[in-house]
Amino acid sequence: MNTHDPALSEQDKDTPLREDIRMLGRILGNTVRAQEGDAVFDLIERIRQTSIRFHRDDDGGARRELEDMLKEVAHENTLNVVRAFSYFSQLSNIAEDEHHIRRSRAHLRGGSVPREGSMAHALQLADAAGISDAQLQAFFASAMIRPVLTAHPTEVQRKSVLNCQMRIAQLLDERDRIQLTPEEEQENEEALRREVLLMWETRMLRLTKLSVVDEIANALSFYDYTFLGELPRLYARLEDQLSRRGEGSGHLDLPSFLRMGSWIGGDRDGNPFVTADILRRALQLQSQVIFNFYIDEVLRLSNRLSLSSELVKVSPELLALAGQSPYRSAHTEDEPYRRALRGIHARLWATAERFGLHPTGRLPAASGEPYPDAASLRADIDLIHDSLLTHCSPALAHGKLRDLQRAISVFGFHLATIDVRQNSDVHERTVAELLEAAHPGTGYLARDEEGRIAVLLAELATPRPLSSPAVQYSDETAGELAIFQAIAEARRLYGADCVQNAIISKTDGVSDMLELAVLLKEVGLLRPHEARLDLNIIPLFETIGDLQNAAGIMDRILSIPLFRQLVASREDAQECMLGYSDSNKDGGFLTSGWELYKAEIQLVEVFRRHGVRLRLFHGRGGSVGRGGGPSYQAILAQPGGAVQGQIRLTEQGEVIASKYSNPEVGRRNLEVLAAATLEATLLAHPEAAPRADYLATMDELSDNAFRAYRGLVYETEGFEQYFWESTVISEIANLNIGSRPASRKKSTSIEALRAIPWVFSWAQARVMLPGWFGFGSAVKAWLERHGEGAIAHLQAMHREWSFFATQLANMDMVLAKSDMAIASRYASLVQDEALRNAIFPRIKAEWELTMAALLAITGQKELTEGNPLLARSIRNRLPYLNPLNHVQVELLKRYRDGDRDDRVRRGVLLSINGVAAGLRNSG
Repeated sequence: MNTHDPALSEQDKDTPLREDIRMLGRILGNTVRAQEGDAVFDLIERIRQTSIRFHRDDDGGARRELEDMLKEVAHENTLNVVRAFSYFSQLSNIAEDEHHIRRSRAHLRGGSVPREGSMAHALQLADAAGISDAQLQAFFASAMIRPVLTAHPTEVQRKSVLNCQMRIAQLLDERDRIQLTPEEEQENEEALRREVLLMWETRMLRLTKLSVVDEIANALSFYDYTFLGELPRLYARLEDQLSRRGEGSGHLDLPSFLRMGSWIGGDRDGNPFVTADILRRALQLQSQVIFNFYIDEVLRLSNRLSLSSELVKVSPELLALAGQSPYRSAHTEDEPYRRALRGIHARLWATAERFGLHPTGRLPAASGEPYPDAASLRADIDLIHDSLLTHCSPALAHGKLRDLQRAISVFGFHLATIDVRQNSDVHERTVAELLEAAHPGTGYLARDEEGRIAVLLAELATPRPLSSPAVQYSDETAGELAIFQAIAEARRLYGADCVQNAIISKTDGVSDMLELAVLLKEVGLLRPHEARLDLNIIPLFETIGDLQNAAGIMDRILSIPLFRQLVASREDAQECMLGYSDSNKDGGFLTSGWELYKAEIQLVEVFRRHGVRLRLFHGRGGSVGRGGGPSYQAILAQPGGAVQGQIRLTEQGEVIASKYSNPEVGRRNLEVLAAATLEATLLAHPEAAPRADYLATMDELSDNAFRAYRGLVYETEGFEQYFWESTVISEIANLNIGSRPASRKKSTSIEALRAIPWVFSWAQARVMLPGWFGFGSAVKAWLERHGEGAIAHLQAMHREWSFFATQLANMDMVLAKSDMAIASRYASLVQDEALRNAIFPRIKAEWELTMAALLAITGQKELTEGNPLLARSIRNRLPYLNPLNHVQVELLKRYRDGDRDDRVRRGVLLSINGVAAGLRNSG
């Protein structure tokens, strides 16, 4: 079927998806029957059908029937029921992803206009706007785009299960790409049955808690899946598009503006397991991945480029490179390209060994001289490329050789830049101890902000270090000094790109940034006599108060001559990180989004006055409650001047798997970041300067929403108890997921809880509270003050202002995944009936208010009306996701009532895993 035929309805175009879901469901169902018996299969099917009736009407009858049925599920069947619904949901997700790829290919084959979010679309818009080649060249020359992978305290997928799912996706893709014969189709389905069986017989849960090294290894697998192959391919396609745009002006070599970053192994904030040794190990593991890749690619090229000098001409430089090769064989004397590449192979192997690595693959025939840096490796590959280009073999110069050139420029010898992060309180204590040891009586901690600034500036004015090898410091201070020493060593070994950024969590003053400057000076990464800074000092503004103070803090520190000189040594660019998660937990969804937007406007103006380029690092989570949502719309909705060709943003948790485990989907997600950054930088958007009355409206809505949110979460007596009893937060601690504790302190207070498990827990209960609560009350109060007719003003804001439209679109998405009927079952877990009856009706009433306000403003008749892809995805998942929630509630009741059968405990943890994987962006 041609799924791009415009005559086909959306329903017709989705026929292949429905067929894939039915086929995968049938295979899994048959697997369950064969492995566990008809009785288990029939039980699963009854639960699914009753759950569907509960979802449709919640008339009480289906609720009672479901509760009675689940109470009777025997312990020996519990795990099978949970696993079955988990895998049904995950297989539906796989089919959905494959259908998205199928539709995208059909779109391209149909010769339609480029899809939104593609570079082709962005370049088309640039043409229409009259953007010149010179402007495009200037953009790429200074652009910097960095997705940064982070470990996730609630990451649930085991790599073994993910590998099974990837193989299933590949087999589905094979059915779609290739016209299979009946025999081949049968073989393909048999392979699918084997993979589903393997998945069914693979343990879903980890037996032990993830270590930081495990998290590093998990993240590195996505380089093999996607980044190593697809990033070079993305550059090649973009260069070809630009060459065609320039009417065949020759081969382009764009700067490597899109590279990868990581926090894994460098994020110490609240994670005592990240040490100097762990940072060294992370860098070593990353380097191991890229050297193995280079060695494999060079060997493949040497096997392929068998060109004979008797048949083709070669450049003198290439002949010289071949002559330097230690590889000698009478069989290849006339094959200079092959000999040159074998020499490169020997040098790569020697370089890896110099780094203490153990490369895989075929040993070189002879030893080589190690490369001093990645640029020297690139220079050798360039010689081969240039010789092919100039001697009538341009087709051979492209392809794998071109991709290898780009990979070296993007990944170097370090693979990805690791950021280091620490809480400002730790820096404060460390500097105080160093000062007291060097200058007894300094009393740093007792000083006010101005007093601290004076002490720190005096210390930064001298090259003399504070620390002394003769002093025995506390473990905390010694650990901090060791981290910075490890950074200095790593930069000398792997190159300056391996660690470039030091982030300060909970920045609430200028002294927080100067404390980090002092610590960098201790290891020579800041040299006052040269006014030279080797690492970016990046403040992280997290809470609502921090966001409101951000512009003032940056104005003050950029006014300090010494710091301004240090910024000048960083190419007059200064990065600020904005925390979406903690600001949401602090002030709620609407206020968080609005204060982030206002902080950006204010920072843009401050940096403009100081003549410094602002680079924003967006600490976005996967869920809307943590700043998540579609990246394309989020970037375009930034206020004018906030992007400036440079942006960094975090990619977290199960979102990494959903975005980057499939190479084609991964490349498109990377392309979206590039396209959106180009559009936000070069193309004028009418909403760049929103109307003053829109800004005033948002201020009022935000104040109203803030009061509603804080009134529930922080000012309602017993809310903390309600949260702990009506969600899975207490059970999360027993799930062998991320290496970081769920709370920053040993406390059940919401203030101490990390934002990620806060959002994750509400998602599991299908409340999704952090992604919407307070909006309904805010709109209601605004309309009461301005009159019911004022709804037209909010509708105009939605039409004309992308920031407001994006906020509502994200809220629409999260509300579509919420379910108050299921949430009421979680509320029943609260033992205090009075507390339950005091809080859940408030949550439900606010949900109804928010739904009504959203639909009235957007003009939709139902949720996700404007996003049919999301509507389809949720519709396909709910029959398998909702039963998991019902089973989870029953298992939680048993577990909390004292049933310590290990199958109950494991069932709870499996259900957490299954719901998170089904929701995808749950935390």
